[in-house]
Amino acid sequence: MLAKQAACLNQLCNELRLGGIAAQYPALAQSAAEKRTSFTDFLEELLVAERESRRARAREMFARVAGFPAIKTLDQYDFGFATGAPRKQIMELASLAFVERAENVVFLGPSGVGKTHLAIALGYLATQKGYKTRFFSAADLVLMLEAAQRQGRYREVMHRAVNAYKLLIVDEIGCAPRGAEIPRGAYSSRDRCSGREKQRAG
Repeated sequence: MLAKQAACLNQLCNELRLGGIAAQYPALAQSAAEKRTSFTDFLEELLVAERESRRARAREMFARVAGFPAIKTLDQYDFGFATGAPRKQIMELASLAFVERAENVVFLGPSGVGKTHLAIALGYLATQKGYKTRFFSAADLVLMLEAAQRQGRYREVMHRAVNAYKLLIVDEIGCAPRGAEIPRGAYSSRDRCSGREKQRAG
């Protein structure tokens, strides 16, 4: 590709915010020329590259906005250590069907068995599937909502910080300030898909 053409294409892609095409065009164009790909097929490859690039950026943004203290995955979870963790049930949760059914799930258990790890892992998986997700500690969420209530902004903050997300993870509910009330529906991770809300996270 001539340098002038390349510069022009890059400029057009930047103006139209087609970063995926800009990144993939040289390799795809060369491949298309070698294979004598039709223009329609070549155009489809470019559009697919742009779509995948945008999806990847969206996944990165969702994971960043979620506010996870660290990225954890189910593959990293040590079921051998946490022998009481129901592997089959947790793997079923990885389908994220509970999110679509708007079911609350709570992880119960003693400290140190990985409840937060599982909560983050499911939350991270949700971000990679395109679900808007938010992670809070119960203490942080309560303090934020109490401050919003004092400022007369409770509904606004509830909408922005709670209701705007498809999946809300509230960690360490047992450590919430004494007398604090967790908003309905804002319960910890998601474990038992019974449809009943449980307000203890162990």
